[in-house]
Amino acid sequence: MNTMAPSSSLGLTRRRVLASASGLLLGAPAVWSRPSSDVRTTEAEPFFEDFRYRAPIKFGGAVVDRVTVLNVRCTVRGRRGETAHGFGSMPLGNVWSFPSKRLTYDQTLAAMKDLAARIAKITATEQEWGHPLDINRALEPRYVSAAAEISRGLDEPIPLLCALVTASPFDAAIHDAYGKLHRRNSFQTLGPDYLPPDLSRFLGTEFRGETLDRYVAQKPKPALPLYHLVGAVDPILPEDVKQPIGDGLPETLPEWIRFNGITHIKIKLNGDDREWDLNRVVRVHEATARTESERSVSRYVYSLDFNERCPNVGYLVEFLETLRSRSPRAFARIQYVEQPTARDLDANPQNDMHGASRLVPVVIDESLTGKDAFLKALAMGYSGAALKACKGQSQSLLMAALGQKRRVFLCVQDLTCPGASLAHSVALAAHIPAVKTIEANARQYVPAANSGWEKRFPGIFVVRDGMVRTAGMNGPGLGVVPE
Repeated sequence: MNTMAPSSSLGLTRRRVLASASGLLLGAPAVWSRPSSDVRTTEAEPFFEDFRYRAPIKFGGAVVDRVTVLNVRCTVRGRRGETAHGFGSMPLGNVWSFPSKRLTYDQTLAAMKDLAARIAKITATEQEWGHPLDINRALEPRYVSAAAEISRGLDEPIPLLCALVTASPFDAAIHDAYGKLHRRNSFQTLGPDYLPPDLSRFLGTEFRGETLDRYVAQKPKPALPLYHLVGAVDPILPEDVKQPIGDGLPETLPEWIRFNGITHIKIKLNGDDREWDLNRVVRVHEATARTESERSVSRYVYSLDFNERCPNVGYLVEFLETLRSRSPRAFARIQYVEQPTARDLDANPQNDMHGASRLVPVVIDESLTGKDAFLKALAMGYSGAALKACKGQSQSLLMAALGQKRRVFLCVQDLTCPGASLAHSVALAAHIPAVKTIEANARQYVPAANSGWEKRFPGIFVVRDGMVRTAGMNGPGLGVVPE
């Protein structure tokens, strides 16, 4: 786990550290002054909601049938004493962010709840003034240290990814409150008036003179194609339905395609049985092709997600080459492959992805924990990255800038995000020019957690033509929860 010593232990203030990161001499005065728009956090209150899935989802070798959502309310204060409240929400996703063979589901969930409580105290007492990206930069090392402290009492340490997921609704709430304080949409507070002087202090000298608003649109795209998920235990055809749910929602892939007008399908694969994986893709394609033909739809695509289960790159290459031979039409519709091999890139340098990415784009997901991981992945042959709001609004914006600067493939995936977390994820995708689609699968697995949101954002929560629409998302803050 990456740990950072507090700047005070080196006799430095955080402000001087930021100045140094801008390329200034350590300890020299900054050549830019902080804007009056700066804020600091004063309160952070976490609370939890628990939901059962209507149908289980299998990924990464695990079957999940429930979710705990972490909601956060926070307060920020401006330079003139004015205050604003913000809201953030995210599923804890402990099976995905903290996979463990030694700890149970309940133990990893308890660790994340413990961490959330500590993050709340850390956030409420943070003295740093700045833009939400400045505040997150000051807070993240303290969050990571808190995770390390909790890990001393566990049989397995909390991964950095897990710490990022737990912290993400706090970061979202700060961005939300900041925008509300200034009565602007948060995506419109990324220029030099709010976030001077440039991105070099976050992303290095290649970004000198460039500001974040260059890489993030002020207004969202009006619509994005919806990526539907086919989990590894989801029924494809009626004969696959062993125990009908009977709640009125679709239960097979053709039913979902017709119900939501689906044209983009993400297929979860096991990565430990090549023949099963091949047959799964072929079956999904055959069912999709028949259904889309009946709808007179000719444009539809797939993504494949192994959740790091492939034992090596050779498995993936052979899988792709065999699929191209066995079902060239299915292969031709693959947009990208997501995280085929182990997330720890440093520990697995043998997983060079150049050969596979020459066949189809291959992106990191679980591996993406910051700039260093992103650059490492690109050096290893990955084509780009899957951004997620669950890793933090601040990190997602910065990684979006880095990805667009390097002209690599970017997409936005969700964490079975319901309610406010889904609306936030949609807003993120809609404001990043390079992102063309959005995954949203809570409607399939935990629709109860979306209850009430259909009225606020019908374009997001009621999809009939395969498109997610962003009407109504231009309000203050993240545009998700009103003041």
